[in-house]
Amino acid sequence: MNKDHCVILDTHTWLWYVLGDDNLNKKHQALITDAAKHSSLYLSSISLWEVAMLEAKNRIVLSKDCHTWIKEAVTIPGLSLAPISIEIAVDSTRLPENFHGDPADRIIVATARQKNAILITKDAKIMEYAKAGHLRCVEA
Repeated sequence: MNKDHCVILDTHTWLWYVLGDDNLNKKHQALITDAAKHSSLYLSSISLWEVAMLEAKNRIVLSKDCHTWIKEAVTIPGLSLAPISIEIAVDSTRLPENFHGDPADRIIVATARQKNAILITKDAKIMEYAKAGHLRCVEA
């Protein structure tokens, strides 16, 4: 990977990576590892909220209490949190071609677009959006 490119993890991709889940193939694990080596691996801060919501709704079960799990899961070497800047907040409300309404997805996509990053996701709606040329994306 070119060190000038950065990678954004979708929330489920981050979960899979942290948990060592088989849903994340070796090619994408290598892409993540390479981005981390170049300090160009990012996670949108909205993903922290999304994991907490999933856990609160019992849609995921974490091995520790939510606060502790998230604090540890963001310490992956080379991973940086991408804050929700003014640009990302506004751009998330103005995505081309009426991207779907999920606020977390909108912020993650806007973050990837702002950073001109490659988003690693399994989300079919995001993948379709990328195929339309609005986002750089690889399927997890």
